[in-house]
Amino acid sequence: MTTADSSRRTALVALVLITLIWSYNWIVMKQVLAYVGPFDFSALRYVLGTGVLFAVLLARRESPRPPPLGPTVLIGLAQTTGFQGLVQWALVDGGAGKTALLAYTMPFWVVVLTWLLFAERPSLRLWLSLGVAAGGLLLVLAPWLGFGDAKSSVLALGGGACWALGVVLSKRLFQRGGISALSLTAWQMLIGSLGLVVLALATHTRPIEWSGYFVGALAYNAILSSGLAWLMWSYVVARLPAGIAGLSSLVIPIAGIGFAWVLLGERPSLREGVGIGLIVLALILATQGRRRA
Repeated sequence: MTTADSSRRTALVALVLITLIWSYNWIVMKQVLAYVGPFDFSALRYVLGTGVLFAVLLARRESPRPPPLGPTVLIGLAQTTGFQGLVQWALVDGGAGKTALLAYTMPFWVVVLTWLLFAERPSLRLWLSLGVAAGGLLLVLAPWLGFGDAKSSVLALGGGACWALGVVLSKRLFQRGGISALSLTAWQMLIGSLGLVVLALATHTRPIEWSGYFVGALAYNAILSSGLAWLMWSYVVARLPAGIAGLSSLVIPIAGIGFAWVLLGERPSLREGVGIGLIVLALILATQGRRRA
């Protein structure tokens, strides 16, 4: 086996571990709300996660100098404050699996935002994926049955839109060149964490229950989900084709739904199952479209 083959195999193992860490974290994020408010937990996990990333940045002897401040602030507010704040809020009333699925509509928001902000017209395949996704969302949300859990669904979709805005802004910033992915991730997370701290202080209404589960959930998020997984992700992106790495955006919400079904009893109805299937099909179409591009 050549060194390149060994490196790719290691990257594939890392991709599997990342998928498990990030998909199972939806269960952790849901269950931890029994001990802490949504914004308090988001602020704590990202403050600690930011510390982990800066420690890695220094250990790798990368320059601690921040990327261009203006775009980095916008990315942090969108990708960390907006995304994490909204999805954690959505989990207060929404199911873990459904929230994960709606948050992972991010690729479709990327298509819409690049079209609206930068006049990049979607291809026919991407238009088709948007149409299929819209049909799936309609079945999942089922507005004709009332709007009992509409709030959590809208929050999760809003989180996906914020994540997409962060992705689009990051892509534009990377096109300038000379910017490290780890440096941008650490600095935008620092700025976004400050936004979450402000939200937590403004909305703090209940004391934190410092139980064993809460401490474990915080460690899981700070060390694994926000620290180690991001480090492994940079390794995967550097060594695997973009199409294979991008499959994680398809597998993570599906695995999240599976974990929620088995561990939390969140069994989708037939209507929701068909809707989930359509959204997954749309994600496949969108992923294939990005690979061709």
